[in-house]
Amino acid sequence: MTIFIVDDEAWIAIGLKKLIEKSGLPFQVIGEAKDGITALKEIRRLNPDVVLTDIRMPGMTGLELLEQITNDTSLTAKVVIISGYADFEYARTAMRKGSYDYLLKPVKQDDLNTILKKLHNAQTNSEATDETPLSSKNLSKQPSLRSILEEMQQDYTKDISLTKLAKKYGISSGYLSMQIKQELGISFSEYIATKRMQKAKELLQNETLSVSEVANAVGYHDYFYFTKAFKKLLGISPSKYRKDLPKK
Repeated sequence: MTIFIVDDEAWIAIGLKKLIEKSGLPFQVIGEAKDGITALKEIRRLNPDVVLTDIRMPGMTGLELLEQITNDTSLTAKVVIISGYADFEYARTAMRKGSYDYLLKPVKQDDLNTILKKLHNAQTNSEATDETPLSSKNLSKQPSLRSILEEMQQDYTKDISLTKLAKKYGISSGYLSMQIKQELGISFSEYIATKRMQKAKELLQNETLSVSEVANAVGYHDYFYFTKAFKKLLGISPSKYRKDLPKK
């Protein structure tokens, strides 16, 4: 598996490369960047499996980089956020926004190894045939978890549900729920809600769209439910969010 490192402090990047080499796991560092803007260009060019990124960086923060990667359907990289104790709340925010995991500085070998092993096992399992408790189908016909995650990423604005996905792929919803939580660090519903709200924030910048139209565009056909969900996740209503946007 390939890794791209993003950190504005060269000595930290060097240290991470050494820790990755010492892990003994099949990971290869294929690129580095000192800021988020450069990193995004290189990540789009190289399409690594994993991105290790600091939170505080010039030009584009680690959270902003995470959002760009998550919203780009051509990228499949799993993002691991690196933060200091002072930035721990940012790390928690990153997990809600779709970060695969996070590491606290100074990064310890054991902590990194744990995440690398989880990444490697997830990759191995997604490439192998998935055996599920409620299916007697030929194992070679079972979908990989990656295929399901890709469908979630692409169809999050549609009428998508855990039950429908499980039925479509012939597995139990309980098993699928467990696998998604293990892979993403958050539940299916949390992931879909986060993706929808990220898109809603973009659409709210277009004042030609009503809030109701934005709600429909991101998969909510009940205006009041959308408003409630938006406020629950972001702390303010969509109307207040739009009102507070910088005037062009």
